Amino acid sequence: MNTTWVDSHCHLPSDLDEARVVVEAAAAAGVGPLITVGCDRPSSLTNLRLAATFDAVAATVGLHPHDAKQGLDTVTDLFDGVDGTVPIAVGECGLDFHYDRSPRPVQRDVFAAQIAIAHQRALPLVIHTREAWAETFDILDTEGVPASTVFHCFTGGPDEAGECVQRGAFVSFSGIVTFSGAPEVVEAAAVVPLDRVLVETDSPYLAPVPHRGRRNQPAWVVDVGHRVAAVRGVDVEEVRAATVANTHRAFPHLAICTKRS
Repeated sequence: MNTTWVDSHCHLPSDLDEARVVVEAAAAAGVGPLITVGCDRPSSLTNLRLAATFDAVAATVGLHPHDAKQGLDTVTDLFDGVDGTVPIAVGECGLDFHYDRSPRPVQRDVFAAQIAIAHQRALPLVIHTREAWAETFDILDTEGVPASTVFHCFTGGPDEAGECVQRGAFVSFSGIVTFSGAPEVVEAAAVVPLDRVLVETDSPYLAPVPHRGRRNQPAWVVDVGHRVAAVRGVDVEEVRAATVANTHRAFPHLAICTKRS
């Protein structure tokens, strides 16, 4: 049986030696490829360099809503890649009205601009949304939903999940689905069509049960997958196979940009 899982969203360490430890631990656990996701210029630049270094790593470039105030021009050139290594997606980007670390009008404008980049470059879009569902959907509907769109680290319930699926998007579940205090996320994981489900760690954050309280790592996406299978009442292999296939559908350039998949 193929035991390979894919971590559709993580944040690898910027230190090369630390990243190597994490990537090797993931491989030992049967996890790879890994998609390391950009939030600002330093992380996006680091990601491209890590993708050039490790066969099983692919990178995205984006400006997180927390960092929207830095200006999209701080990352725009990175969408062309660095030394021949190019991003496989735009993001993470979106709206975060929980922390409001960037002014909301700026968040809206930068989100819309990154949607436009996804359209222009025919790249997938990775969305972060927190306490801003209605406005996130409104901006997507106004700007047009990219052909491949991923709602990462899903924190809504069945209604929000339905809105995502209605727009043709993928819904990615993180370690939150293993938390006892997130029944709405569990409900969503039970009803999203399996061909729209992804799994991720969002590491180093949100370590799943039974690793809570520790620094998260891509190897533990397996625990997320097991929980999604349990919630849906299906065999783990069914979820593994589906989420691997879905990740490659969501990120069409993943196999090209990783030397082993």
